[in-house]
Amino acid sequence: MSAPLRRRWLTMAGTAAALALVVTGCTSNQPQDTADEGSGAQAAVPGTENDEPGDTVTIGFSAPAADHGWMGAITRAAVAEAEKYEDVELVQAEATNDVNLQISQIEQFINDGVDAIVLLPFDGAALTEVALQAMEAGIVVVNVDREFDDPNAARTTVLGDNYGMGVSAGQYICEQLGDQPDAKVAEIAGIDSLPLTQDRSRGFADALAECGLEVGNRVAADFTVQGGEAAAANLLQAAPELDAIWNHDDDQGVGVMAAIENAGRDEFIMVGGAGSKNVMEAIEADDSVVKATVVYPSTQAADGVKLARLLVQQKAMSDLVEVEVPRTIQLYAPVVTKANVDEYLPTAFES
Repeated sequence: MSAPLRRRWLTMAGTAAALALVVTGCTSNQPQDTADEGSGAQAAVPGTENDEPGDTVTIGFSAPAADHGWMGAITRAAVAEAEKYEDVELVQAEATNDVNLQISQIEQFINDGVDAIVLLPFDGAALTEVALQAMEAGIVVVNVDREFDDPNAARTTVLGDNYGMGVSAGQYICEQLGDQPDAKVAEIAGIDSLPLTQDRSRGFADALAECGLEVGNRVAADFTVQGGEAAAANLLQAAPELDAIWNHDDDQGVGVMAAIENAGRDEFIMVGGAGSKNVMEAIEADDSVVKATVVYPSTQAADGVKLARLLVQQKAMSDLVEVEVPRTIQLYAPVVTKANVDEYLPTAFES
């Protein structure tokens, strides 16, 4: 890896790791008994009041339809987080992939005068205007996963590290194939129109370039099993010989694996994306082409609920000296392999 990319990646990783710790601190505010050894007095623990009940916070929550495991896990985690707090009332809109319907849901939240909105938009650009309207109405908006076009449309944004996912996947493949300058690398992306997909592909290409590799064949799917199978079938037909594939999404990876098995192909290694349970179990079994996956946390909306509560109650994050909740929080994208799969399997989602 060249010095510029190494510095850029280490800076990103360090920032993401620090923010991940911050989120952990935000979600773990139980008092700790720490005595001062000199006086025997109890030392004060800053920020431990965050989990104490406060004024009731009504949060409107809207997300796309749970047409794949990761999205379903996003919604379940958000609901479960809200249920931990007696002072949180979560109003959940019907999950939808209809942009116009999602816009109307946010308009209804505005009319109802909710305190906060946690929004994972089907399309960040399309939901920007209505999110701005909510902010102008004095409603705290927490943007999750798919960014708005205007940063003023949200008070805080919770993101996975899409560029970092691509870098992690590319670095892993470089470690496996970097001594093979003619290695054939393919990519099965998600929805190409989404910035998150574009970021993943950009990170992947940047990392591969550091070891002299590049993507020779690329297709896009749609984060669904059916889309993954169709895209992979086309890819395998176009590329009769491969050394590695990075599939952006483990849910569509169910279809990708079906296409691979139908084609009788096993000459390459495959890296997944997101961190589903079935992919991690395949990594653990080590009996297929799947050798690794890059985690894309399904806790983002749950973190959004927690942050919305803090923002409305005018609280800060307990592990920060800063007296305000940050504008952006980005989670880390680690690589899961057979060597560390036991660590990540308990937090994996079902595809």
